[in-house]
Amino acid sequence: MRFKRNASYTLNRKSKTKPNGKKPPAEEKKLYLDTEFTKIRVVDFDLKELVVLPREIDLNEWLASNTTTFFNLINLQYSTISEFCTGDTCQAMTACSTIYYWYDERGKKTKCTAPQYVDFVMSLCQKLVTDEEIFPTKYGKEFPNSFESLVKKICRYLFHVLAHLYWAHFKETVALELQGHLNTLYAHFIVFVREFNLIDPKETCIMDDLSEILCNPAPLPAPVPAPSTPASAPPPSSQNHVTER
Repeated sequence: MRFKRNASYTLNRKSKTKPNGKKPPAEEKKLYLDTEFTKIRVVDFDLKELVVLPREIDLNEWLASNTTTFFNLINLQYSTISEFCTGDTCQAMTACSTIYYWYDERGKKTKCTAPQYVDFVMSLCQKLVTDEEIFPTKYGKEFPNSFESLVKKICRYLFHVLAHLYWAHFKETVALELQGHLNTLYAHFIVFVREFNLIDPKETCIMDDLSEILCNPAPLPAPVPAPSTPASAPPPSSQNHVTER
């Protein structure tokens, strides 16, 4: 039986509060590094334990399960702000000082808007993870020799989407109160790709400042001091005790 491929946690979209959809002004300070936001997580345990390959699971099956899960979760996370990521607000696929260009199957380089780039990414990932010849789900079906390289390709593209979410749409994410989900998803993803060397560190270095903060377990809340108890009164002295006769 194939290992069941599903999400490790659930993202709930909120629609009551909506940001204005305007492109945030360029600012030197990275809002997503503010302690007020980095401390917010969905889970507070060590994610390293979540990504380690279980003894009874085949490596390729583990990679397939997790890659499929990350594709679904990152696609869902992006969908929460997709109406604010437009050709006008995001004229290029940017993250920090980096502009990502799309390369088609022939290797042709194309500069496109962020929503176009994300659409290319999600369409490609959907095509790959649902291809039985690449991500087999039937027992006994072998993974292709190119499987690991394709997983690396998917992870690299998904990282671009996550980086863009933080760089261009973190304010909208906060307005929707979804920063905890984004932080947990990002940390889980980075810990996973590091565990199996799926992305060149040169690719992810633009977000190293955030990675080093989020990839550690969430800080424990400060202990609440116990209320002080008044000293008990000493027992009455037998010399002062009066017995009525």
